[in-house]
Amino acid sequence: HNPQQLQLLESSTHFNPVDLVCGIKNFKGQTFDLQKFVDHDSGFIVQKNKNGKEIRAYELPGLWNGAMAKWITLFVEVPLATFNPVKTVNDLLKSAHQPQEL
Repeated sequence: HNPQQLQLLESSTHFNPVDLVCGIKNFKGQTFDLQKFVDHDSGFIVQKNKNGKEIRAYELPGLWNGAMAKWITLFVEVPLATFNPVKTVNDLLKSAHQPQEL
């Protein structure tokens, strides 16, 4: 466990993998076999909206949700200029979502 990474995780206010960087090759230049990073005994319940109805689903861990098994995941704070999620309509009022002059 990396205490610095744990501190970043614990102090975070939200998670949204807008900037996802994946190393697909090892240090020898060989492509990773992603099937080796699956834990078939693991999963979690997620809440989603399907056709306007809130549902719960069982999701298997994977690269898409940051839950790969035996995989090194680093959480990195990115500059606000590269991370501007829209969670509510008010977020559209932020300068990052306003037209820019050329």
